Amino acid sequence: MRAYLFVLLLLLVIFGGIGGYLYNKFTTLANTDFTPPPITIAGGTARNAVWPTRLEAVGTIRAARGVELSAETAGEVISVHARSGEQVRANQLLVTLNDSVEQASLERQEANLTLAEILHKRDASLIRQNSIPQSQYDRSRADLDSAIAQLAETRARLENKRIVAPFAGTTGIMRVKVGDYVDTGAPITTLQDLSELEVDFSVPARHYPNLRPGLTITVTTDAFPDKTFSATLEALDARVDAGTRNLALRAVLADTQGLLPGMFARLVIDLDQPQKVVTVPETAVSYSIHGDTVWVLRQGIGETTAHPRVVEAGQSRDGEVAILSGLRGGEWIVTVGQNKLHRGARVMLDDDTDL
Repeated sequence: MRAYLFVLLLLLVIFGGIGGYLYNKFTTLANTDFTPPPITIAGGTARNAVWPTRLEAVGTIRAARGVELSAETAGEVISVHARSGEQVRANQLLVTLNDSVEQASLERQEANLTLAEILHKRDASLIRQNSIPQSQYDRSRADLDSAIAQLAETRARLENKRIVAPFAGTTGIMRVKVGDYVDTGAPITTLQDLSELEVDFSVPARHYPNLRPGLTITVTTDAFPDKTFSATLEALDARVDAGTRNLALRAVLADTQGLLPGMFARLVIDLDQPQKVVTVPETAVSYSIHGDTVWVLRQGIGETTAHPRVVEAGQSRDGEVAILSGLRGGEWIVTVGQNKLHRGARVMLDDDTDL
């Protein structure tokens, strides 16, 4: 009997201890707050701004006066008077082709002209005295005109043997040397006036109503990535390309230092139509196929929560994005840390954040 009571007492003690332990455990769990801690994010403020309306395009730099010089007639090069990359004057002789035949013909034509002038002068004197018939005087006059014309023709052929600079500029690579035989139309060199450069480019025809000569343009090139050049829209083409539906335009560069014809250029045209927009940092916008999203902060009683909002994002400039709809200026937004958020998540702003 005593053994039975002892076992019963022992069981009561064991189960009582277990029950007390479980009671304390469940009491502790019941009093524990399982709410996740606030998520640390960086925040900012959507700002109202006025942005100039801009149009971007790409184009090619060209010289206002630039040509490729070529031979108008075939012949052997007997003299090269300019070097590659040399500054030359207008009408400066660059290359001379073999003109020995034309020189001989010139001497003969000059002699013929001298004789024709003498005969015509004599017949003019005799016709006044009625010593010769009118037909003889007419013949001498025709011979004089013919000699003048033949001499002019010979001089023109002689000039075709001389390649001269049509304007002042810089020569390109000379493609001929003494002794070369060149055919008609063979390229000799290029000549570019680097003091005045233009940019030819095109834009979609739908922008035509907003374009006019005089608009300010900013130009950048790969050769000078950290430098911008200013230009002015000079002219618009009178028709739209039927194949591409693009409109050709030309701008004049104000600063040409270091630029060369043929360079690739990026252009930003100021359409002179300021636009009021709401801007946010680029990091504040999350892009997806479902739409562009900005997380907006709401201040509650003792807590701040984040909520996603679909917006319409526009152009990006200098680290800022224009929000066309869905957001008002002055609203608090999340700028960094969106990937950790869920709808209604409690957040804690970074101490360095300036709202």
